[in-house]
Formats: sequence, C-alpha cells, structure tokens
Amino acid sequence: MNAPRQKIAYRPLHGVLLLDKPLGLSSNDALQKTRRLLRAEKGGHTGTLDPLATGLLPLCFGAATKFSQVSLDADKRYLATLRLGQRTRTGDAEGEVTDERAVNCDLAAIEAACASHTGEIDQLPPMHSAIKHQGRALYEYARAGVEIERARRRITLHRITIVDWQSPSLTLDVSCSKGTYIRTLAEDIGEALGCGAHLSALRRTGSGALMLAGAVTLEALTAMDEAAREACLLPADVLLSAWPEVQLPDDEAGRFLTGLRRRVLLADAPAVRVYRAGPTPRAFLGSAHITSGELIADRLLSSIEVQAMFA
Repeated sequence: MNAPRQKIAYRPLHGVLLLDKPLGLSSNDALQKTRRLLRAEKGGHTGTLDPLATGLLPLCFGAATKFSQVSLDADKRYLATLRLGQRTRTGDAEGEVTDERAVNCDLAAIEAACASHTGEIDQLPPMHSAIKHQGRALYEYARAGVEIERARRRITLHRITIVDWQSPSLTLDVSCSKGTYIRTLAEDIGEALGCGAHLSALRRTGSGALMLAGAVTLEALTAMDEAAREACLLPADVLLSAWPEVQLPDDEAGRFLTGLRRRVLLADAPAVRVYRAGPTPRAFLGSAHITSGELIADRLLSSIEVQAMFA
C-alpha cells in the first residue's frame, strides 16, 4: 500500500524565476511543478509556450505577479526550425502531413523570403491556437474540423536571421513583437519559397531584456535543496529593467506607497520603476508614470511585500 502523499506547506514567496521549459509540458504544468518545488503560495507565467516548444518561460511568484504584464507585452526571440517541403494540419510537427512538395530553393531565395517577412505585417492567427471564439479556444473548433473566420493581426518581425540551412531543414533566429505566431511565419515563408513548410521545433531564447542564458531547467531545480532553489529567484523589478528609474527619499517613498501623487523634477515618461533611496536600503516600490511633473503610481507593492523582499 502506498504511503499517503505528504501535504505541501505553501508560503509567501516573492520573485521571478527564469525557467528553461522542457519539451512536452504545457506552460501551466511547468508553473505548477515549479510552484510546488518552491512551496510558493501564488504564481503565474508570463506568456504561453506550447508543449512542443522549449526555452525561456519567466515565472512570477507573490508580489512579482503584479508586474507580469510587462513581460507578456515584451518583444520575444526564438530559435525556429522549419521543415521545408511539407505542410501539416496543425502547422507544426504534431499534425499529419497534408501537402508535400519538392524543395528547390537556394540560400538567396531563403534570404529574400525572410526579408519579405520582416517589418510590420498583418498575420492570420492559426486555427490551432488558444484565441477564444464565443468562449471556446480556436484549437477546439479545429479538432472538431470546424474552420472559424479570423481577423488578421498587426505584428512586427524585427529581424529574421538564418542560423542553419541543410535542406530540407532551415533554422532561423526570429526577433518579434508579442502575439507573433511562429508556426504561421514558418508556413508563410514556406509558401513564399514555393514548397510549403511547417514548424518542426521551437525554442524561446529571449523575452524583453530576459535571456535564456540565465534560465534553470526543471531537472536542475528538482535536484537542488530549498535554499538553492530560492537563490534562483530574481527580484520583481527584473521585469522592468529596461525602464528608467526614480528614487525617492524615505518620507516620499512612504507617501508614494499610499498611492499619493508626488511632484518630481523629471521629464514626462510613460513608465518608470520607483525605488526607496536615502539612508535605508534601496528597495523597489512599484511602477508609475510621470505626467506634467507628477509621479503617478500604477502598480504598487504593499509595505509588507517591500519588507519581505528587501528587509
């Protein structure tokens, strides 16, 4: 008879963990496994990676979840492997092959196809996606054989660089805006080359200023003791590291945490990160914007959260 499963004693825990998500797990599965390992009461991820994709998945815990939207809205970077000459029902390696054609393109043609798909474009979201229609995800309709009319979405492909080309496999380094569907990009490049294509592998390597090089695998995290796992957590303000910062003395910081507007001798800014300065230890207080010389809070930590993270 199996011994009863020991109940996990969850606790308040604050910070950001950069996870190298493994193949085969959904983003939520990866989050829940990590949350159990850290015994964190509250957690969320910052952008879905399909089970067939691997790579950078920033996970937010506790107070850091207040700023997860920043990472959701950030530009992304991917290493995408295309299988030219084959289209599949799902646009990736999971679906059955629906069309097969000869691959007769050269490097110059591939470079031209990548260049033609760089910049602002209107992209048609795939049916096999989590976009909702009348309360149901599109992939549910797709599995039932139902095609739903979709509106094109404006995205930006900042850069597409060829990493490797050994026919029929093409690997690209893609830097893009949020909301970009790489499987759709793979199919579109395949059509531009006249042979079709599907996405055979995908690895996210960057999200805003956060990079895969700083991520930890789930396997490595599992092998650590609790102290080592906690040491992997980054402070919540790592999500806002590209924003300009404002420092407030102790008395002003206390008023700012209550939501009061503060006068500052700074130029207007749509988004800033705010810190307590002065003789006490530097501490992140939250996000704000500056309008007409006023510092206006957007997302604030509570005084308890500030003490927990920076005591």
